Amino acid sequence: MAITVARAISESEVANLLEPEVSSWFFTTFGSLTPPQVYAIRSIQNHENTLIAAPTGSGKTLAVFLSIINELLSMGKRGLLEDAVYAIYVSPLRSLNNDIEKNLNSTLKGIQRAAKIKGLDKGLPEIRVAVRTGDTPSSERAKMLRKPPHILITTPESLAIILCAPKFREKLRSVKWVIVDEIHELCSSKRGVHLTLSLERLQELCTENFTRIGLSATIHPLEEVAKFLVGFENGALRDCVIADTRFVKPTKLTVDLPVADLVHTSANYVTSRTYKVIKNLVRRHKTTLIFTNTRSGTERVVYHLSKLNVVDADELAAHHSSLSREIRKEVEDKLKEGVMRAVVTSTSLELGIDIGSIDLVVQIGSPKSISRCLQRIGRSGHALNKVSEGVLIPLERDDLVEDAVLAAEASKGRLDRVYIPKAPLDVLAQHIVGMAIEKKWHIDEAYKVLTRSYCYRDLTLDQMKRLLKYLSGGYKSLENFRVYGKIWYDEDEGTFGRRGALLRVIYATNIGTIPDEVAIKVYTVEGRWVGSIEEEFLERLTKGDIFILGGRLYEYRYSKGAKAYVKPIKEGKPTVPTWFSEMLPLSFDLGEAIGRFRGEMFRKLKERVAKNEIINWVMQDYKCTLNAAKAILGYMKAEYDFLTTLGITEMPSNKNLLVEDYLDNEGRQNIIFNATFGRRVNDALSRAYAHILALNLKANIMLTVSDSGFMLTLPRGKRVDPHWLVKQVGKENLRSLLISSIRNTELIRRRFRHCATRSLMVLRNYKGHEITVAKQQTNSQILFKLCDELEGFPVVEEAYREVLEDVMDVKTAEEVLGEIYLGERRYIIAPSSDLPSPFTHDLILLGYSDVVLMEDKKALLEALYDSVLRRIKEKRLEGRARR
Repeated sequence: MAITVARAISESEVANLLEPEVSSWFFTTFGSLTPPQVYAIRSIQNHENTLIAAPTGSGKTLAVFLSIINELLSMGKRGLLEDAVYAIYVSPLRSLNNDIEKNLNSTLKGIQRAAKIKGLDKGLPEIRVAVRTGDTPSSERAKMLRKPPHILITTPESLAIILCAPKFREKLRSVKWVIVDEIHELCSSKRGVHLTLSLERLQELCTENFTRIGLSATIHPLEEVAKFLVGFENGALRDCVIADTRFVKPTKLTVDLPVADLVHTSANYVTSRTYKVIKNLVRRHKTTLIFTNTRSGTERVVYHLSKLNVVDADELAAHHSSLSREIRKEVEDKLKEGVMRAVVTSTSLELGIDIGSIDLVVQIGSPKSISRCLQRIGRSGHALNKVSEGVLIPLERDDLVEDAVLAAEASKGRLDRVYIPKAPLDVLAQHIVGMAIEKKWHIDEAYKVLTRSYCYRDLTLDQMKRLLKYLSGGYKSLENFRVYGKIWYDEDEGTFGRRGALLRVIYATNIGTIPDEVAIKVYTVEGRWVGSIEEEFLERLTKGDIFILGGRLYEYRYSKGAKAYVKPIKEGKPTVPTWFSEMLPLSFDLGEAIGRFRGEMFRKLKERVAKNEIINWVMQDYKCTLNAAKAILGYMKAEYDFLTTLGITEMPSNKNLLVEDYLDNEGRQNIIFNATFGRRVNDALSRAYAHILALNLKANIMLTVSDSGFMLTLPRGKRVDPHWLVKQVGKENLRSLLISSIRNTELIRRRFRHCATRSLMVLRNYKGHEITVAKQQTNSQILFKLCDELEGFPVVEEAYREVLEDVMDVKTAEEVLGEIYLGERRYIIAPSSDLPSPFTHDLILLGYSDVVLMEDKKALLEALYDSVLRRIKEKRLEGRARR
């Protein structure tokens, strides 16, 4: 396989390649080529698979459609343009699809006008464009069948349905191009994996190989994304040209802290200063886009800004996925028209919807990933010649360090690695059913098609045969629970096909990978209703966990269907904040960079580098204001001084992993791992260590996990030696420990429901009736108990794989443990102490992060921090007295 770098093309070459009316329209309208066009047009014109990586608003979409429209016009002039689909544009967003349709029709009208001016409009062929998604009315679909669009715009789910539409699929045999937009968003989820199989099934249908074109924003590594896009042919990766223009647009990042001391300043004052900073930024710019990391955070920011009368009420709005599509569309339209002054969003405006000209992006809290940060900041300065300007405003000390390191890494062009799920069996089950609807297949023939997808390269025949056994009703015990065969499968002949007239409808109404969300009703064990929590939050809970709901403390006991049962308690430390499910996890690569920064900072402190020199270094290299730089130095110096009082000389870094043995004031031992690996890796490591402790002590272990570490809290009267504990988990036993630890958790039960739904085991829709999520959950809980006992049952296998590899990051955790074994990283075990180090304070108080307890949390944080400072002072006085 050859992944090659794109070669530039000159404007004169482009002018010669294009039809006269296309060339005239383009150069009259735009004047010149943008970098993505310079590097992508040649390969697209030559029908080479191409991945274009470029910032938002850089003209990458036009680079693709310029060549496609040009060729379609050329074909039409020669009488070769038939009533068939030639190009398929796939995007994860319906709103983006509507934008593309509008822009393409505008382009075609512009070309027609240019042709008329040049007297070339006689015989100019009509090029049809249409959108087909779940929202498309049946009358429109019927029209498409009579007169198919030459360019079809759709979503991954609709493409999979179209492949099984008996009449319309015939119109796809002539496809020459498939464009996958927002590929950086798709490739990291099961939705993208689903699309790779649709592309291989489409290829099987087409008379010739089509050209694959991927459009991506800032992502890394491009070679990996290129493999995801193109897949395999006859055992070898297909060729791909990469047009890398990710860094053509200047970016300016600033880390600003509203106060110089985040610990001793009251929560109310920090909040008011933060909103004053935002208010000033909004007033100095025409349009400001403000990102938060949670939907609740978005609503909170809008509320505070409206109270401050920053702008007129109709110039300020929220935009997030919980709002209706009509409200979101209204906000997007107002942004395009330039009448909004400030819009606050969580993740819904990250992607490439056209939202007009944004002057400034403000990020509140850490975006947790370099690529995500650049994607968000890239929404500002929409034109290529304008600087993308972003201000990062952290809310906590760990946020502050994350933002600073992120800004430094971004300025050096360093990005996080993308994660692509491999061989999910639930997605495969859907496609096997879809293939069975098409025709009768031989296993070897189908296996060859499926393993052309990059994501299924390592799929085994055994896995596929077990899926076929399940899908054909081979597990007879499931029929008692209304799980019937969807296909027939002849094991002796090695063939399979469709079973039953309803299968096509079941497939079309149950397809997709995004699980239905459900609000979990919370009751006391006596049956009194307390409130509601999100299902994702319930996933995180284990028996004994404490959380806050409606300002009161509850201890989690168990769940049944869509109900959770709790016990009210008077006292206790919350272990999980209720917004935890919404939080984005820190990327491992950014965590590693934070570890390196810590190491470098501690080296400077050890060498007694002057305070001003360190502050200037942080301000210059890490894009910080003076307040931010001072706060970072204060945080790092407190950690350094405290560890020195414990006699530690080897300071924490990405290679030195500090383990603290903290005895709290309730007499409980807390073993704290300082590891900036991000929550996905820390989730895996923490559960394995907790499981070892639970087995040895025969007791429940309380677990607190964050992006920068994890804490294992033992019951009163129980003690273990951390030196012993760190040796109990290794690369070789991590997976088995994790599988044992999650077997009886909400996490695996909920994920099994998602996998069972995707595998068409638990249906969302049957005979036109929607099945409630509560009913789906009840059905899947019953099925999980049964299926977990069946050896090698594929849906259970997938549920465990999803938890270990997609929710957690077991592979990176194994790499970390392997490096510890080889001595490339090492644990630094701190002596037992009645005080935790400053790096662990936010982790210890994680459960107090609910808004209702913000002042309590501040007071606790201040008390902890002041205790540390007093201890440092006492040790210094002792040292002087001895001298």
